[in-house]
Amino acid sequence: MSKKVIVIGGGVAGMSAAHELIERGFSVEVYERQPFYVGGKARSVEVPDTATEGRDSLPGEHGFRFFPGFYRHVTDTMKRIPFKGNRNGVFDNLVPTQRVMMARFDKPPIINIVNFPKSLKDLKIFLKALLDSDTGLSKQDGEVFAEKLWQLMTSSFQRRNSVYERIAWWNFTDAANQSEAYRQYFVGGITRTLVAAKPREVSTKTGGDVLLQLLFLMGDPATHADRVLNGPTNEAWLFPWRDYLLQKGVKYYHHHEAIKILSENGRITGVALKDKEGKEKIATGDYYISALPVERMTELLTDDITTADPVLSYIKKLSSDTAWMTGIQYYLSEDVKMTKGHVMYTDSPWALTSISQLQFWKDFDISQYGNGKVKGVLSVDISDWNTPGLNGKKARDCTKEEIKTEVWEQLKKSLITDGQSLLSDDMIVDWYLDRDIVTDKDFKTINEEPLLVNKVNTWSLRPEAWTGIPNLFLASDYVRTHTDLATMEGANEAARRAVNAIIEDARVEAPLCKIWNLHEPDILSVLRRHDLKRFNKGLPWRKEFPWKVRFLHQIKYFYSRLFS
Repeated sequence: MSKKVIVIGGGVAGMSAAHELIERGFSVEVYERQPFYVGGKARSVEVPDTATEGRDSLPGEHGFRFFPGFYRHVTDTMKRIPFKGNRNGVFDNLVPTQRVMMARFDKPPIINIVNFPKSLKDLKIFLKALLDSDTGLSKQDGEVFAEKLWQLMTSSFQRRNSVYERIAWWNFTDAANQSEAYRQYFVGGITRTLVAAKPREVSTKTGGDVLLQLLFLMGDPATHADRVLNGPTNEAWLFPWRDYLLQKGVKYYHHHEAIKILSENGRITGVALKDKEGKEKIATGDYYISALPVERMTELLTDDITTADPVLSYIKKLSSDTAWMTGIQYYLSEDVKMTKGHVMYTDSPWALTSISQLQFWKDFDISQYGNGKVKGVLSVDISDWNTPGLNGKKARDCTKEEIKTEVWEQLKKSLITDGQSLLSDDMIVDWYLDRDIVTDKDFKTINEEPLLVNKVNTWSLRPEAWTGIPNLFLASDYVRTHTDLATMEGANEAARRAVNAIIEDARVEAPLCKIWNLHEPDILSVLRRHDLKRFNKGLPWRKEFPWKVRFLHQIKYFYSRLFS
């Protein structure tokens, strides 16, 4: 008889765990509080009250999806989710972006390539962006930042984990002593793309590792640095995934919210849940995986659980390390041509990023949705809810209508071409702010699904996927992973680690889930080994290297030219 696993939470982590378990012969039950949707923060939704006779509801989302080329875990899972007509399952629904735009207040945007230049046109765009942009960056700014990148590239992994984990990105980049342009483009402009991270708070280990991955991808002609789905997330990925899991035998229970984890004698004995009628039930199994976000898991930690495994008590401290990053969509009367990829709004007080969706949804007929008048979908992420906007108010202090208006004004002020904004008020057919932004009984705006931010020196607080309780495992983005970032990739990797621990404990004849570390070019390995020797001797990083590896300083010169 197969071992039974109870999975609490049906987001990407929970679905990933269920996927790996069911393919290895386990019996799996997933309990999810959402009444209909799957995938947690990755979901897309049907925008309420937009369906008309003969047409479906407009597609909305918690925030736009993107899949950097260094993702290995979640994309491996996607290849094993069948999709009609696709050889590699839903993975084949990923399409590469080609450009990235840095939009600025009252200035022309800076457009550059995101992949290794594959044509003369790409090369010209790359050089033009570097040479003609009026960013205010100086040669000294470029040299300082190149020096910091070089230090990251040539530091041993042990130094990054031990030292850079305790240094904020702001301090590592010496932002306080550099120009405003340096702080805007190199320090803040980069971290705002890393899931609502703030440069004064995010650790250099986390921010630096991900930044290096993106840079290495841009230098690899065989990869795509940035990919997006070719349709709404539910249709292109999550619903086919749910259907596959159900077909394989996973039991998926919607509208079931975990209210207590039951334990006795150092083991989990069940999970108390509340269904849509408010009735309580208890789910029992051989093993239990919590795939809940950190703030939800905190509510379920009893004294008995933290006594059985004191490490789990640190999760409560992590629960305060969250920020808001939520999406708003504008449905437009025309498909505004911006760029073939993501847009970063470098001057926007609310740290906006966006993508124009329909250019990537080639087989999606938007005329069959809403009132039939929509021809463009602009999806925007709001990452800073605590800085006053152009209206003088923080996003978290605004009503939904005020948020919609203020975000639109920041977009208009940033998207300027030939002195004119690409956007005008009469373009808006409809809009949708994610339903997680709600008003409580005291008329205060709250976010029901905040996002974990890896702040300085918090790695020590984060648990492994296995716990000191023999039948309790964790699969969430706060778990220690190679990915080390609150993303779909981190959630999937955490789930694999939890499943591997269960396989080992259950002693079943099944292959372990594959786990990949972040890849860095072999050409830098000799320098990292050199730094490791210094680190083991208690010595700091040093930019001068033995003569045998002197030639690699040419790499530093390249990045100096790149950012000057």
